Amino acid sequence: SKILSGGPPKDGIPSIDNPVFVSPKEADKWIKDNELVLVIDYRGVRRVYPFQILVWHEIVNDTIAGDPVLITYCPLCGSGIAYSRSIDGEAVTFGTTGKLYNSNLVMYDRKTDTYWSQIDGRAIYGSLTGEKLPPIPVDTVVWGNWKKYHENFTVLDRNTGYSRPYGNDPYGNYYTADTLFFPVENKSDSLHPKAVVYGIEVAGIYKAYPDSSLKAGRVVLDTIGGKKIRIEKQKDGTVSFFNNIDGRSIVKERDFWFAWYAFHPDTLVFEK
Repeated sequence: SKILSGGPPKDGIPSIDNPVFVSPKEADKWIKDNELVLVIDYRGVRRVYPFQILVWHEIVNDTIAGDPVLITYCPLCGSGIAYSRSIDGEAVTFGTTGKLYNSNLVMYDRKTDTYWSQIDGRAIYGSLTGEKLPPIPVDTVVWGNWKKYHENFTVLDRNTGYSRPYGNDPYGNYYTADTLFFPVENKSDSLHPKAVVYGIEVAGIYKAYPDSSLKAGRVVLDTIGGKKIRIEKQKDGTVSFFNNIDGRSIVKERDFWFAWYAFHPDTLVFEK
C-alpha cells in the first residue's frame, strides 16, 4: 500500500541494457564542466555515467571487468547508487516499475519480478522480499573536476538506442526547492530537504554526513558504535569512508537528506 505510482508505466522509463562508451575527449563535446556525473572505479576499470543521460533512464545494466553491475539513479532523491546485479549466482537485468516508495525509484528484476527499492537495494515486494543487493562504491562528482584529475576512463554515450532530449533536465528547480513531489513516511527539518548527505551503516547504526561538512583535502575522524571511522574527500570530488583500524572501505550512499531520513529515521547526523 506504500508503493505509489510515479506516473510512467512499467519500463516507461527505459533501462539501458547495452551501454556504449566513448572517450573523455568525445564526451567533453556535450558534457558541461558544471554537470554532475556518476563515476565508478571497479577492479581497475573507471567509467563515468552522466546525469544528463541517467535522468532519462535511471538504470544501466552494465558489465564491468566481467562482473554484472547495476548502475542506478533516482532524480527525486539525488541518489546515484551501484549494486551487483547477480541473484543466486546468475546475472539478472533490472528495469523500472514506474512505482515509488518514499519518493524513491522502485526497480524490478527480470528474473523473479521482485520489486526493489533503490536506496538500500532491498527487495520490498515479491518472492525475494527482505533480500538485499550487494552495494558497490560509486561517487557523484562534477565533470570538470573529474576530468581534471583523471585520464584513463570511458563515458556512457548518448547513443543509447532511444531518442531523448539529453542535456535538458525535466525536473527544473526541484533539486533546490524545499518541496517534494511525492509523500514520504518520515520527515525531519534538521537539514534542508535537498541537502546532500553521505549515509553509512556501521554496526547496525546509521549516520549521515552532510556534504557541507566535508572539505577537499581534509580528513575527518569519527566514532560510530565504538568503531573508529575516517572520511576523506579528494580534490576530484570523490568521498571515501574507511574503518580507521583495519583500513577497510565502507560503502556509502549519496542522497538528499529527506530521502536518507525517510528510510532511516533513527539516523545520527555528523556535526563538525
